[in-house]
Amino acid sequence: MARDDKVPNPKPADIKTLHMVYTVTNIQNKIRPLDSTTITYSAWVKLFRLHLKVYKVLDHIEGDPPTADDPVLEKWHKINALIVQWIYCTVNLNILARILEDDTTAHEAWSRIKVIFLCNKQARAYALEHKFTNTTLPECCGLNPYCKILKEIAGKLGDLEQPVSEARLVMQMVRGLPRELDTVVNSGSPSWEVARDMIHQEQRQAARSKHLNVTNK
Repeated sequence: MARDDKVPNPKPADIKTLHMVYTVTNIQNKIRPLDSTTITYSAWVKLFRLHLKVYKVLDHIEGDPPTADDPVLEKWHKINALIVQWIYCTVNLNILARILEDDTTAHEAWSRIKVIFLCNKQARAYALEHKFTNTTLPECCGLNPYCKILKEIAGKLGDLEQPVSEARLVMQMVRGLPRELDTVVNSGSPSWEVARDMIHQEQRQAARSKHLNVTNK
């Protein structure tokens, strides 16, 4: 009796999928460019690290590359080049000019940015501390610019490993107020946003009272 030879079914072709990093079409939609003003170094680092963690490539700035005989080395280099491109696309032109190099890795580019912002820390911290404690509301164009400046300085101090607590930030905001407003925030220990809103409401109330006084004359 003839034997029925069973022909094995062909194995399905391996489906090669692209790494998820290749789905990012515009990195600036996810990470705002580092400019030291709107986006401070510490904020940029947090955003960038979060992005790398989500896309499972955090090791490209923290770890070592695969060994020369590792079969994933070529793939690693391609992804690493993409992350270098992300770094270059999320810093302003002044910073880019200082870190741009041929044939670099993400870890090297990352380290160059760190040096820019953390070198000569002590002198820079002293200068920022002086500015922080001497900024006042009257010398600014209003409450919003005043608060923005204080927050920016606090962020830069944090970059230099001199963090400013929320309580101290509120205290400094109050210290810089004119005499007619410096007793507004005098109950408990309000948060930054609550204290800012209290001052804003007091300013509005003072403006209404002034308007009524002028109208009734």
